[in-house]
Amino acid sequence: MSFGSPNNPYGQPQNPQNPPSGYGQPQPGYGQPQQGQPGYGYPQQGQPGIPPQGYPQQPGGYPGYPQQPGYGAQPPYANWGQRFLGTIVDGLVFLVPYLLVILGRDTPALAVIGGLAIFAVAIWQLIMEGRTGQTLGKKALGIRLVRESDGQPLGIGMAFVRRLAHFLDSLACYLGWLWPLWDAKKQTFADKVCSSIVIRSQ
Repeated sequence: MSFGSPNNPYGQPQNPQNPPSGYGQPQPGYGQPQQGQPGYGYPQQGQPGIPPQGYPQQPGGYPGYPQQPGYGAQPPYANWGQRFLGTIVDGLVFLVPYLLVILGRDTPALAVIGGLAIFAVAIWQLIMEGRTGQTLGKKALGIRLVRESDGQPLGIGMAFVRRLAHFLDSLACYLGWLWPLWDAKKQTFADKVCSSIVIRSQ
């Protein structure tokens, strides 16, 4: 057997113009992306919720509550005069039912109707204040009761707690009712306990 025998593949001379199959051909994965796989240097698909590198980040706000429309560095607090006049208007709403109670001294039916009307108006005012931040008086004066933390209405339950907390404002010669005159946030004692503020809505 000679080295030039056709039966010996190791002894055959190589033809540079007809190289073996696969000789000198680029292999997949070296400089070329394989089918179905992104190649090196191509944009990668990021994980859900995580933008890929090089893409602009979405502007984000404070990780707590969103800033309310119209709020700047300081909420537009309602002044003491607006709050006082709003309370007067709320009191006038009870005037007609109260007159029925007075007239009912001689007519018990009128007293019952007047008492039920006072109770119904009080509940309705509480619900409106808890859900929207406004009673009839606050709406007439363009002011609103909201949470200090996020500017949203207190809710019916906390609005009721705030009304109970008003007894603190009547202590010490009604000092709490006057406290908004010089307080930085225009709060009464009840507002401070319930973390509420009264702002201008217009």
